[in-house]
Amino acid sequence: MTYVAINVLTVPEGGGALLEERFGARKGAVDGSPGFLSFELLRPVSGTADYLVLTRWRSREDFEAWTASQSFRHGHASATGRPTEDASSATGSTIWSFDVVQESWQD
Repeated sequence: MTYVAINVLTVPEGGGALLEERFGARKGAVDGSPGFLSFELLRPVSGTADYLVLTRWRSREDFEAWTASQSFRHGHASATGRPTEDASSATGSTIWSFDVVQESWQD
C-alpha cells in the first residue's frame, strides 16, 4: 500500500521565496531513495499560509528508512543546523501521514 507523508511547514511572512530557493537547491536529492515515488512542494494560495511538502513512498518502512538516513540528515542540516540569522526558512513543522486506500491518475 502506498504511503504518503506530508510535512506542514510554518513559514514566516515573506519567507516563502527563501524556502522555495532552498528546496530548489536540493531538487532531486530524495529521488534515488529506496521506495521513493514522488515529491511535491505546495505553495499556499488560500486558506493557509503553510507550505506542504508531499512525498509518496512504496511503504511506511521506506519513508522511515529515509528519515533515518545520512542523506536525510545532510539535506535537513541547512534548515536547522546553521547559527545564522536566516538559518531556518520554516519556523515550525508537523508531519501528517496517510496510507493510500484509493487513487486515480490521469496523464
